[in-house]
Amino acid sequence: MAGRRDQVLDAAVQVLGTGGLRGLTYQAVDKAAEVPAGTTSNHFRSRTLLVAGVVDHLRALDAQDWKKFAAGPMEGGPQVLADALSRTVRHMLGPARHRTTARYALALEGLVRPTVREPLGRARESMIELTSTWLARLGSPEPLEHCKVLFDYLDGLIFNQVVLPQEQFDPELGIRTVLSALLPAPHGP
Repeated sequence: MAGRRDQVLDAAVQVLGTGGLRGLTYQAVDKAAEVPAGTTSNHFRSRTLLVAGVVDHLRALDAQDWKKFAAGPMEGGPQVLADALSRTVRHMLGPARHRTTARYALALEGLVRPTVREPLGRARESMIELTSTWLARLGSPEPLEHCKVLFDYLDGLIFNQVVLPQEQFDPELGIRTVLSALLPAPHGP
């Protein structure tokens, strides 16, 4: 039944990302998932459990995407990391845009509901830990702190592009600029 559960969660993310938290109902998710009525409520007995399931699903999808976009040599230097981050940003604003907007809807809900805010915070921390290992390999003296700064920049960049999209958007220059401020200057031969 894990396949059906993932189908429901994918649909819940789609509903949340296109209709906001108010639109996240069992009926809307069942319809979007093209499953029999009651399927979502069978997997998630309360709306709180559904929202928690969505947060965890987003975390897993983000980690899966990051591993795909960051595949390759971690020793390739800051440009390789900038390329991986740029691919990730483009994906989050393109094919995975609904996930990005779903995450923002959840973040706003988290302002008043710790049950939403806390798992979102844990998901962000797990992505920071995953990425900070790359910064450590590139010589960052404070990889966790530097990764938090990097993620703050990326969050702002993505948010601005969602809310006020630029036609000719290219995240790479800004990412390279932030990385060059965080990482030690490369030594010559």
